[in-house]
Amino acid sequence: MSGKAELTINFLVVGGGIAGLSCAIALRRVGHRVVVLEHYSDSDISKMSHGGIRLPPNVSKVLFHWGLERALRQVSVTSSAMEIEIYETGEFIGTHHWEEEVLRVTGGDFLFLHHAGLRQVLYDAAIAAGAEVRAGTTVASVNGDGPRVTLSTGETLLADVIVGADGRSSIVQQAIVGNDVLDTVPYQYLFYNTTVPGALMRADPELAPLFEQPVETMFIWLGNKRSAVAFRMGGKDEFALHLWVPPRQKGLSDDDCWGGGLDLKEMQRQLGECEPRLLKMTNLAATPSRVQVKKVPPIEDWVDKHGRMVIIGEAAHPLPAGSLQGGAMAVEDAAVFARLFSHLRDREQISTFLHAFQDLREDRCASVVHTEQCNLYFQMMPAGPQQEQRDQDMRAKTAQGESVFGGGKASEQWEQLKELWGYDAEDEADDWWVKWGLLRERAKQRSLDMEAEMNIARLSSLGMRS
Repeated sequence: MSGKAELTINFLVVGGGIAGLSCAIALRRVGHRVVVLEHYSDSDISKMSHGGIRLPPNVSKVLFHWGLERALRQVSVTSSAMEIEIYETGEFIGTHHWEEEVLRVTGGDFLFLHHAGLRQVLYDAAIAAGAEVRAGTTVASVNGDGPRVTLSTGETLLADVIVGADGRSSIVQQAIVGNDVLDTVPYQYLFYNTTVPGALMRADPELAPLFEQPVETMFIWLGNKRSAVAFRMGGKDEFALHLWVPPRQKGLSDDDCWGGGLDLKEMQRQLGECEPRLLKMTNLAATPSRVQVKKVPPIEDWVDKHGRMVIIGEAAHPLPAGSLQGGAMAVEDAAVFARLFSHLRDREQISTFLHAFQDLREDRCASVVHTEQCNLYFQMMPAGPQQEQRDQDMRAKTAQGESVFGGGKASEQWEQLKELWGYDAEDEADDWWVKWGLLRERAKQRSLDMEAEMNIARLSSLGMRS
């Protein structure tokens, strides 16, 4: 619906991860000038332990629309099913195949790939679109009154809008809110993200069936305050392994660690009672990353008081670490944000569009955060009557030849997923423009026209008197 903006302005995007690069691509698509400031150098990023990422249909369709389908297909595999096991025993509970009708209606696919592979696709697309990406650039401070960004070198950069896409402990978020929102929240669990070489998986008779399914399958282990997810990835011959476990014993640091240096035995000690295949995979795994899992309350202000700074992605709405929709929400944010600014024709609209962005995304993101929290609870349900009922319901469906998400509480989880996947980020922004944006512009124009008519009448009256 939208094309290039009538008025093009300068954006400084703080953060060069999924959110920042997606924002750069989307803004360049509508004609704006973009500079991305990434703290880590290219060599630092290449050494980090990123592991695997899942892209659900609501985000893959956005990236396809941006012309990235071919690049994504080259580094990903398309998932068709999920399989459920019990974490402690490995008991098979059942399967669910993605409904072709649902995927067709959503317009996307369920993709599995390396986090590094996704970032490279986005980086290449941002550069090709004309964005400037400055790696190894440390931001010391930001200010919406300017707006300006001061680097650790003392250099000051000016822009029309500053976008904080710098993750959960965001410097832009702190400038807007006044404190580090994430730092004040206690963590409940730890999330480990690692990979296992495909050759080692195939060489083990117990692990090979996980890697060589007739259709691409995501495996989910349901445990007592523990859970695991695993899937084959495209791009490299590797298997992704995600683990959610309780915090370590008191006195030990559980700080987030992305850059390697973790002892693999630490992750193994956190497994607790688990089935043999999970233990084998962790013995064969690469050095993991570790992130604290927190339940962060909604952030009230995404826009600064000057109406020139805004936060997106994890900086605006942190999800539980390892969430299915983590990367998806960042790309959706970018799509909505740029779609709004495709209508820019006057600098007075900047603040309006920033606040409209929060209005459009706030409820959607809060709903997704809640769903992801519920999904994680479903996977890590403490042992007891509720957990036993969950497992018995799924066993009964499997015995009848049905999907494990064919009814009851599990079915509710699946219905929520279908609703999430059907969301169209750019349509939401277009709807806002048709319903409110154009209305405001017309009202503003009518006011200007009336003022002009009154001035003409006043001048005419003065002329008659003279």
